[in-house]
Amino acid sequence: MIEYESLARSNAEFMAELEQAAIRVIRSGWYVLGDEVSAFEAEFARYLGVKHCIGVGNGLDALILSIEALDLPHASDILVASNTYIATILAIIRAGHRPVLVEPERETFNMDPACLPAAQTFNTRAICVTHLFGKSCRMDAIGAFAREHDLRLVEDCAQSHGAKLNGKMTGTFGDAGCFSFYPTKNLGAIGDAGAVVTNNDALADQLRHTRNYGSKQKYVNEYIGANSRLDEMQAALLRVKLRHLDAMTAHKRKLAAIYFEQLPDWLTLPRQRPDEFDVFHIFGVRHARRDALRAWLLENSVRTDIHYPIPPHRQKAMQGILEGEYPVSDELHSTVLSLPISFGHTPDQIEQVCDKLHKFSA
Repeated sequence: MIEYESLARSNAEFMAELEQAAIRVIRSGWYVLGDEVSAFEAEFARYLGVKHCIGVGNGLDALILSIEALDLPHASDILVASNTYIATILAIIRAGHRPVLVEPERETFNMDPACLPAAQTFNTRAICVTHLFGKSCRMDAIGAFAREHDLRLVEDCAQSHGAKLNGKMTGTFGDAGCFSFYPTKNLGAIGDAGAVVTNNDALADQLRHTRNYGSKQKYVNEYIGANSRLDEMQAALLRVKLRHLDAMTAHKRKLAAIYFEQLPDWLTLPRQRPDEFDVFHIFGVRHARRDALRAWLLENSVRTDIHYPIPPHRQKAMQGILEGEYPVSDELHSTVLSLPISFGHTPDQIEQVCDKLHKFSA
């Protein structure tokens, strides 16, 4: 069986380093907001080429705290992709604002800049983009629209660690870049973890304190804060994984190249452009008979996944909140299939997946 993903296999190469880092933290006796967090924040900021990194508890908190820190008028409209993972929309709601959906491009799964004007309202104050599947959104066009209409810009980078557009890293285009380090991410912790990156000094200062009860000085609270701190253990483990992130990305790009070369032409593949550096967190293909194809692959010893089976506007929790029809999102959610592509997979396994898919077409 070719698994969709095995975290144990993906982390096996770094096990000795991870164990050493864990022992170092345990022996230190300091487990919250210590040297490991500070070191990881500095290292990740340097990796991205950004001034500030603020470690938080998870990717959702990174989004919520960042949107709150923008200090938008209550119940502002925030433009967000209609096919994003639900966390992006939950963050907007939790921060006290209204998500307004924007359709994606079929070829990339990312927000379509051409759809922004029609989605904009008199109450629009910000855009929250999601760089889905490891591909940068078209931040050149989206950024230009935001500047033209004086909109704040937040990036959901949960799936795009190291992805670039014209050589510029995702997370560095807007007011804030929000990262998840959930274990399955390209840069994954061994548990929940997240971070916000920014070049805005005031925003960074506020976030460093809102993550810790809104306190700059112990027992003195200047903001309405939260308890969302990247802990020392996860920071230490992430420092190990960060050292290997470029190698992991190179491996996944090598596997993706096999897919592009060997997959049958009846599958719709992700679009590639020379100015986009994709990191392939997910390799999403599309097919009209997605469910039948997935079942056949499982019968033939290949596990796949679906990102995601239900679009946000069809979720029960969003009824009465997300209004309108979104046919492009519906189409993508009903046809997308995620093929195996992890650091734990070998080129031979990916070639086997391609071979089996050719047999399905036969």
